[in-house]
Amino acid sequence: MYRKEKSIQLKSSSAALYNNLSVLHLPGRQLACFSAVHGPSANVVSTTADGLGFSHRQLQAKEGGMAISTSILTQAAWCVLPSRVLLVLTSQKGIQMYESDGSIMVYWHALDVTEHPPGQAVFARGIAAAGGRFICVGTSSGLVLVFDIPPKGTNVTVSEVLEQHRDAITDIAAELGQAPDGAGDLVTADDTGTLCVWSSGEEFTLICKIPAFGCTCSSVKLWNGVVAAGYGNGQIRLYEATTGLLRAEVNAHARWIYALDLAPETGKLLSGAEDSFVHVWKLSRNPDTDDVEIEHCHAECVTDTQVCGARFCDPEGNSFAVTGYDLSEILRYGRA
Repeated sequence: MYRKEKSIQLKSSSAALYNNLSVLHLPGRQLACFSAVHGPSANVVSTTADGLGFSHRQLQAKEGGMAISTSILTQAAWCVLPSRVLLVLTSQKGIQMYESDGSIMVYWHALDVTEHPPGQAVFARGIAAAGGRFICVGTSSGLVLVFDIPPKGTNVTVSEVLEQHRDAITDIAAELGQAPDGAGDLVTADDTGTLCVWSSGEEFTLICKIPAFGCTCSSVKLWNGVVAAGYGNGQIRLYEATTGLLRAEVNAHARWIYALDLAPETGKLLSGAEDSFVHVWKLSRNPDTDDVEIEHCHAECVTDTQVCGARFCDPEGNSFAVTGYDLSEILRYGRA
């Protein structure tokens, strides 16, 4: 169903971090951009559709006034808003927002160390665009910072802080399809496995809270009112975004899931884990019973590789890319 295509070389390898791959699809320009982080650096690669032309850029973790950063980046992700696209980097020190090509930093937000208990690690992690003009970023204290992004310029402001989580945020995802009436359009996940579903707006409203069951939720997605969550025990669980009701669970991987992604136009779900496997699933709703169904479509083994990032490269899910711990390339797969 999928076959391996020409891989993309990185200037350095990928770190073993959740969701350590972001893909920006630029259909009008026949380009795709990829980013992955390792240590204080983010590798940003632009490539042509055939994978033959490359341009590389490395971005560094910012650290107040220091020439050489000792801060570790935790994630890099593009946030696509109607008016602009920003590349957001999170680290142990703060949050950096760049123009989409990484050429200009438009905003820097330093983390408040005093919000964290003494001895606790301080970092930001979990990045998502929401509500047409907001970018939400999670922190290790469990707070979710909501940034109001102007259509242009650098006048970015923190408009709200969401305070439902008590543990470090692992991932944040916005609705990729069409949210049903009463469903939220943003989901946040934390280290204990607690999920919160929000409705974005001038003020964000908590729609429902899905309790933890003793396992970290490392990656989460939201599609047509269905929350797809990947866990440290290898399970994928599907919940209703309106009620938090569990609709399906699959023992998807033998080890810790590191990344999920969804193709918004088809409902394909991509999962990558420590067990070196990448799986493609298909989500759907049964029109008669309204049940949420999940069907396995494809399995790909990335031999001897701890998969830490997996993303579809197009909205239909016809191609995907994978990063692995200590792997100095991005592997690409396309429809056979």
